[in-house]
Amino acid sequence: MEERKLPVGIQSFEKIIENHNLYVDKTEYIYKLVHTGMPYFLSRPRRFGKSLLLSTMKAYWEGKKELFRGLAIERLEQDDPEAWQTYPVFYLDFNKADYHENVALKSVLKLHIEEWEKQYGKTTEDAPLGARFGQLLRAAAEQTGKRCVVLVDEYDKPLLETMGNRELVEHNKAVFKGFFSSLKSEDAYIRFVFITGVTKFSKVSIFSDLN
Repeated sequence: MEERKLPVGIQSFEKIIENHNLYVDKTEYIYKLVHTGMPYFLSRPRRFGKSLLLSTMKAYWEGKKELFRGLAIERLEQDDPEAWQTYPVFYLDFNKADYHENVALKSVLKLHIEEWEKQYGKTTEDAPLGARFGQLLRAAAEQTGKRCVVLVDEYDKPLLETMGNRELVEHNKAVFKGFFSSLKSEDAYIRFVFITGVTKFSKVSIFSDLN
């Protein structure tokens, strides 16, 4: 049997597979999720494997079948002619920024928008970020012929990191509410939504349109 190293500190599914690290196969659960419905929200403590789960989902929705060779989902999808197609994936990772400044969250969202614009075309620059996100969801679906996948990792980090500043927390919640309202208004262009965080979904109002 091939000896495999533990993937210590690695949160990328693609890197784990390519490095031949040890991987505990949970793809059966991903299969059940993607074939059941949406949206989903997962609330678990940090260092609980949420980022790796989203990374695995991203690879699945991008149609990277070669990464799943020998895993449960390869067998489960073998008779489905629609499997392993490439969908437009919008992946938002809120782990990699410091949110103590008033403009930090908007800057992170704007960077995501600008990166997606390189692939799907420019949006209305003077429009609110949520409206621009909606424009991108529509453009991606129309260009690819596939509805979009939205994956959000640690949505609540900008809130938890600023808990000592009530005004800033409320500001960030308002920014989020405006941005994620597009998930409801552009529902026709969305195939799958999965959001992770530490804070329970029902305790914040930013996803009230999805509740």
